[in-house]
Amino acid sequence: MVIFMGKQEEITVSFEELRAAIVGYVVAVAIGFTLYVLMVTLPTGEYWLPYSEVAAKAVTDAFYRLVWFIEDMTEAQFYASVPAGIFLCVFGLVAWYLDKIKSKYAGFSISYGTGLWPWVFVAQTLGLFVSVYVCNYLEVLAHTDFGWVPTFVPFVSIPPAVIFVYGKGWKNVLTGAVLGGIVGFPIAWFVIDKLLRPWELPAVIGNVTGMWVGTIAVLEICRYLPWMKLPSSSNPSKEEKKDSPQIKITVTWFLRRVLADFTEAQFWGNEIASLGMIFGAILSWFLDPKHIAYASVLFPAIFASQVVGSATGILLYLKWWKIKGWYPTFVPVVSVGPAVVLTFGGSIPVILAGGILGGIIGPVVADLIIRSLPKGWHPVIGNTFSMAFSTALVVIIIRYFWAFGLL
Repeated sequence: MVIFMGKQEEITVSFEELRAAIVGYVVAVAIGFTLYVLMVTLPTGEYWLPYSEVAAKAVTDAFYRLVWFIEDMTEAQFYASVPAGIFLCVFGLVAWYLDKIKSKYAGFSISYGTGLWPWVFVAQTLGLFVSVYVCNYLEVLAHTDFGWVPTFVPFVSIPPAVIFVYGKGWKNVLTGAVLGGIVGFPIAWFVIDKLLRPWELPAVIGNVTGMWVGTIAVLEICRYLPWMKLPSSSNPSKEEKKDSPQIKITVTWFLRRVLADFTEAQFWGNEIASLGMIFGAILSWFLDPKHIAYASVLFPAIFASQVVGSATGILLYLKWWKIKGWYPTFVPVVSVGPAVVLTFGGSIPVILAGGILGGIIGPVVADLIIRSLPKGWHPVIGNTFSMAFSTALVVIIIRYFWAFGLL
């Protein structure tokens, strides 16, 4: 029996659990690559809301702006897909209802068992509305040749973080949504346009910089707003509130955990919601490969890298899942793996390199930052900082090997 020491008690990971995790890893990666092969082999549609058309018309056309708005709900996963966004919301609602009635089919408790999911969803959706419609940051599309702008930033960062720190309530929802919708985009776009493009580094580094810098700024602003009051008993952080530390590692648990990592960026962390989103994304691919993943035609490779990244992190940091009940193994799912694929292409070596390196580096860096955060700062700051750092580091490493023809 493998023994680890937790804060207050001895934590054990049996060899049976380790074996189950290894089997789970193999099965997860096999499923990921099976879907990859099916997607690149089976016939697909040729014309259904191609991304270039949406980007060209979203600034002036109300229908395409709505399409952009829905796509932004899965931008964090690099999907930018209408079906993925719709199925994410529908299956998220199902997961919340099952959790509310304490159904055995609820999966991992959505939004970490806090009961805050409705407030989180409203806050992040309103924040996205402020970014896309009120501030009209989408207008920047008309003045850049980039073909894309990070209007999605508030959906997966500042507004939900405000709810987790300050709790439910319309004052908190509106404050987080308005400030998040205003603040997130300008920071992200400045970093992308002025720093990353000249250095030819992935835009995701700017996106997540807008998230961690913007979250710090907004949480500090909230401290001085008279109507923003910290609850007497603060909402538990992710590490404290997620699944009980008494986790029993099984093959099923491992596979469910990989799935749940796909909606951690939305602060949902639920495998039912993830299944809906992934189903919608695969549907998008078969409707038109140029609808999803910015018309890169790399969605199958992006998805495979995400599975590899999550599974690698969960397997390597299994002891921390046992000790804490949660660990930021989702970090490479929404940063390193997809960024590497979009930068270097969708070959198998690139998929594996991005996924494995992201799974090794991303979670541990996030955890180190989270441990040192001041009181009142949400763990999303550590997670998104790690996404920026890990992506930059891994891209530089792979670029070196790429230059010598080793990948």
